[in-house]
Amino acid sequence: MFDIVIVGGGLVGASLACALAPTNLRIAVVEAVPFKSQHQPSYDERVLAIAQGSKRILDAISVWSEIGKADATPIKTIHISDRGRFGASHLRHTKYGVEALGYTVPARALGNALIQKLDHLPHITVLCPVKVTGLDVEHDQAALTILQDSKQDKLTCRLVVFAGGTTTEIGGSLDFRTESYKYGQTAVISTVTPSFPHNNTAYERFTETGPLAMLPTRQNRYAVVWTALDEQVEGLLHCSDDDFLEQLQYRFGDRVGALQKLGIRRAYPLSFVKVERPVRSRIVVVGNAAHTIHPVAGQGFNLGLRDVSTLAEVLYDADSTGLDIGAIGVVDRYWKWRERDVNRVGVFTDSLIRTFSNNFLPLVLLRDTALVALDLMPLAQQFLVKRTMGLAGKLPRLARGMPLV
Repeated sequence: MFDIVIVGGGLVGASLACALAPTNLRIAVVEAVPFKSQHQPSYDERVLAIAQGSKRILDAISVWSEIGKADATPIKTIHISDRGRFGASHLRHTKYGVEALGYTVPARALGNALIQKLDHLPHITVLCPVKVTGLDVEHDQAALTILQDSKQDKLTCRLVVFAGGTTTEIGGSLDFRTESYKYGQTAVISTVTPSFPHNNTAYERFTETGPLAMLPTRQNRYAVVWTALDEQVEGLLHCSDDDFLEQLQYRFGDRVGALQKLGIRRAYPLSFVKVERPVRSRIVVVGNAAHTIHPVAGQGFNLGLRDVSTLAEVLYDADSTGLDIGAIGVVDRYWKWRERDVNRVGVFTDSLIRTFSNNFLPLVLLRDTALVALDLMPLAQQFLVKRTMGLAGKLPRLARGMPLV
């Protein structure tokens, strides 16, 4: 019998296992897709925006040091603008006493660092590829039915954590009350090389079809996250490289010079999903499995890491005092701690999309005035930046850069 079974060995699930490693709790990580597979969604070619608070968490669980120095690129300035309008604002790391506002890291580099860490943790068992096909929850334990190499087996534990994303089949059968809707937008991602040095500056440019993000990465490249309307995606994916670069240049402008050397293009449909209360006796849902948000402001993975740091502390404190880690009182404490942050970030990202996708003239004037005012109001900017860096509110030990144990 395990203490905890984590269903989903992607970036959030693997981070949780690493965070809990010092507790000596017996943990199984169950993942359906082989880690090195091209179909493993957490370890693909996307570039992650890692907030300052998330870097502290990864550092505290001894994962940040495993990411190659060449893979992590600091973001020192963020330039925000409204395309074709006067609204613009600049956020600079020097104002906040940090070495960077955040970092960009390839998802595959972080995934590899997590896998290497898991391989050396004695109290953690990784079961992959293994599919969860059933779940029975009893008063004092949960039993998972798993399928491995066409053979069916059972795993029992005190707590099940679902961290496998919104497509986790068994998680979808649990009948949690969920709010969800599609944006009618798709993120087209790629990489480009500018003719000017990027100087560790990230750009968030709001356009009539959605935000266009340019994130600085290694070798003076930019990771492109172009939010397009669903009906525009096929054209963007299948046009020539020259045509794509021409359209991107027109939409972004010439702040970083000519855009060249286009990388592979991929598309990710965008939606909003939130489990209203992602806990019940013996069960917790975290990360994208509990809340999927728009990538504007790069908050998705960072929100999941804050789930990880909070849940790890709640479970360690409960186990240390002899409490049942799967009891409703324990998992409720986790959700009471996380609820405000999850709801606030969901509303923030959703409001940005709705506000900047609306061309009603009074709203356009209001939002552009707000962007300009952000540069002129240090307290308002500090309020925003601290929250997007994950440094606001009651922080668990890992988010403060402290060890869990």
